Amino acid sequence: MDFGDTPQEAAFRAEARTWLEANAPVKGSPEAFDHMSSPGRSEELERELANRARAWQSKLAADGWACLDWPPEYGGRGASTVETIIFEEEQSRFGVSRSIFMAALDMAAPTLMSWGTDEQKQRFLNPIRQGEMVFAQLFSEPNAGSDLAGLQTRAVRDGDVFVVNGQKVWNSYAHLADWGILLARTNTDVPKHQGLTYFFVEMDSEGLDPRPLRQMTGGAEFNETFFDNVRIPVENVIGGINNGWAVAQTTLNSERAAVGAQTSVVDVPTLVELAKRKGQAEDPAVRQALAGSWIRSEVLRYLGMRVYTALSQGTEIGPEASIMKILTGDHIRDTSQTAMELLGPEGMLDDDVWVTRMVSHFAHKIGGGTPEIQRNVIGERILGLPREPRADKGIPFRELKV
Repeated sequence: MDFGDTPQEAAFRAEARTWLEANAPVKGSPEAFDHMSSPGRSEELERELANRARAWQSKLAADGWACLDWPPEYGGRGASTVETIIFEEEQSRFGVSRSIFMAALDMAAPTLMSWGTDEQKQRFLNPIRQGEMVFAQLFSEPNAGSDLAGLQTRAVRDGDVFVVNGQKVWNSYAHLADWGILLARTNTDVPKHQGLTYFFVEMDSEGLDPRPLRQMTGGAEFNETFFDNVRIPVENVIGGINNGWAVAQTTLNSERAAVGAQTSVVDVPTLVELAKRKGQAEDPAVRQALAGSWIRSEVLRYLGMRVYTALSQGTEIGPEASIMKILTGDHIRDTSQTAMELLGPEGMLDDDVWVTRMVSHFAHKIGGGTPEIQRNVIGERILGLPREPRADKGIPFRELKV
């Protein structure tokens, strides 16, 4: 099988590269914003980088390069899978980042397309595409991470609104977001998976308080978010009341694929250059490690093609999302470990990007679902293995000891 560009794809790549060279900031330039979550950012600089990211997304939309694979009726080009991947490959060469828009583009938008009403799609999709809306995912809780359906944040209906109380955690960029995608409990008289509802909530709502959490990397893009009688209009329910678990599966599958696609954080050519600079490029053990990094990146690239194909055809993402999620965490860990071994003592002293990648690889492995959960998904939904026993199956949530 030939994975090289066809003449049509080569022409598209040349067009994309020409536009990016004329418009995108160079890596390392003062205008670059490709390391949004680097440690030691002041709040002022963090917001400046976020504003650059918004401006870049707006530029992409204005010139027809945003959300290429979206259907034309939603503002996209209806681009092919390969064209979308080509643009992402070319864009990764520049000093830009889409991380602040991950929840909007890779979670909220696909969920809206599958579950939203026509009015909701009209209200949200175009502003998302244009960079006017930054979203945060408000799913996990201190006692409901891997067991997400055990969440305790409550949403009680009061006329035309729901009143929400509870706490969420590990909410990326919640302190910078305009909107949140929220999963909350609306019925305690049914088993835990059946009483959840999916909302869009404005992050400046009264009683909603995101608080950044400082991580061991020194960065603070994660948050814990508190809800104190936050009022959400019924019109902001996505996919129907008490149907939140089904709606959330679309979000979670898209999230796994997006997290798994973050292989651009590991620049294998840069790793090769590091080996050359350290005079170790001819060492057999180093060469083996470099080859392993390249092979992993290629495997992930082709799995990514399968994900993009599913999305472009309007079908649910399959097992490749969970597989990519596991492999990406391992790839970042192993490749960063190779870099740290090449750096030696310098890696402990120098504020090198490889140091941050090595320390932050835990977030890539845990975020979007732990490896253990992903292996359960693969075993149960793909291999057809028996499901793990559940003591709470069929029991109303109010009767569970939580």
